[in-house]
Amino acid sequence: MSAFRAGDAGSNPARGTKVIGMEKMEVPSQRAYRLIYPQLVVLVSSINPTTKKPNIMTIAWSTPLSANPPLVGILVAPRRYSHELISSAREFVINIPTVEIIEKAIKCGRVSGRIHDKFSEFGLTAKPAKIVKAPIIEECVAHLECKLVNQLTTGDHTLFIGEVVAACANEGTFDGQFMDIERVRNFYQVGGDTYASLSKELLKPGL
Repeated sequence: MSAFRAGDAGSNPARGTKVIGMEKMEVPSQRAYRLIYPQLVVLVSSINPTTKKPNIMTIAWSTPLSANPPLVGILVAPRRYSHELISSAREFVINIPTVEIIEKAIKCGRVSGRIHDKFSEFGLTAKPAKIVKAPIIEECVAHLECKLVNQLTTGDHTLFIGEVVAACANEGTFDGQFMDIERVRNFYQVGGDTYASLSKELLKPGL
């Protein structure tokens, strides 16, 4: 991976190679989740069912849960405006951004949709989804439309479980099995304001 900070999308300098020691160090339990970072950054779009105003939330906590039925999960803190919208509208869209819009994506996570129109303020485009009322974000390269089927309280976050009812990707980015990482430069949160993108090198251990 190459690491960079928001605002440095043009340079993305790689970190130097460091020697990994064999001694183990203690990690505070409340920071243990960082050991499974970096995590893919996604943009979750939702909609206010009353006003029909769409919103965007930036998160790094999303995960596939089941292939059949197709279920995905996102973790959202109850204080987030999107938590309220997803709970009431019972749907959401997971949009996959690339480094080309990293600054816009990060800005979406720094202000609240209660008082900001993130689409207009950050130059993102809301396009109608195929099935759900929440829009897709045109500048993203892939989209998973989800109907909420369950929500669970998991400590200080809520796990929203969505069934994927439609999905699409930009032409030439997905071959039916894999995303093309030479064309699609997703980015991953390492921690704080530091992000990383994938190397183009593919590793296929000869097992």
